[in-house]
Amino acid sequence: MPDLPALPAGLTARPLTRDDVAAVAALLVAAEQLDDTGEFPDADDLAEWWDGWGVDLTADGLAVTDDAGLVVGYATVFASDSFRGAFEVTLEGRVRPDLRGRGVGRALLGWLLARGREVHAARHPDAPALLTVVVPEAMTGLESLVRRAGLTERRWFRQMERPLTDLPAPPSAVGFEIVPFSPDRDDEVRRAHNTAFLDHHGSSERDPEAWRSLFTGQRAFRPDLSVLALADGAVAGYALAYIFEADARATGKRQIHFGQIGVLPSARGRGVASVLIATALRAGAADGCVTAGLDVDSDNVTGALRLYERLGFTTTRTQVSWSLDLPPSPERRA
Repeated sequence: MPDLPALPAGLTARPLTRDDVAAVAALLVAAEQLDDTGEFPDADDLAEWWDGWGVDLTADGLAVTDDAGLVVGYATVFASDSFRGAFEVTLEGRVRPDLRGRGVGRALLGWLLARGREVHAARHPDAPALLTVVVPEAMTGLESLVRRAGLTERRWFRQMERPLTDLPAPPSAVGFEIVPFSPDRDDEVRRAHNTAFLDHHGSSERDPEAWRSLFTGQRAFRPDLSVLALADGAVAGYALAYIFEADARATGKRQIHFGQIGVLPSARGRGVASVLIATALRAGAADGCVTAGLDVDSDNVTGALRLYERLGFTTTRTQVSWSLDLPPSPERRA
């Protein structure tokens, strides 16, 4: 683990602990008015996020506290051991807005990059790696920090929404049966997802444990609002839906969020995704949601962005993935 960073007077860095989760969630929500990420996680959401990625808080997390012991900044490093091509290590952090511009963010980013290099050397030194920071468009200070640190723009993402009014009738998809998600098909959906995203830039195969931790095992997952397309009795497409209740409480607006949408290559071009989404939109509206949301990679090879726009979704926010390339370093294996 890298040395703790030097900080301005009155601030102290220490490893994160499980006891910090509520304070970090409160910090994120307090910063949201300025940062405009569209997310309002509560402590349970954040704990689930860290657990899903297997974050070792002591080794891969850092808290910044003030003289009163209040958490005013944090940093975490996490990565999936399943990857295609480069081993991607994600670096996250935040500083309370009133303390920005004093070098705290720069110190945290330096620690994150150093810890990210250690994670690469310890876990997959034979592979190239990417140290990645996702920068929402409103966080211009963070963009300046990562640019000065040598990271470069790699991928562009859009957050999209549409109101659940004037909903189209689900179109027909000849040869497919549209059915609700059922738990007994969970692993079949996982395998379909791995196949559907095989050629997607930066995607990685999800094993059963990771699939449940990050997707269908989440508290926010709504199997009753999720939809499958079957061809000859087998899963050929899926739209998995979530409702983040903490966001609904903060905004007063319940939203059905599509976390994963995919169609097997052999079934594409036949209207499957359109009918899945249209069906799920109606289910969300019947459940009391007033909007639908999703995130999309602007370079998605399936043309998903154009599909979502045709279905009435518009871009509400953008964010950019900034990365630092690391070459293989087998001699550094820990």
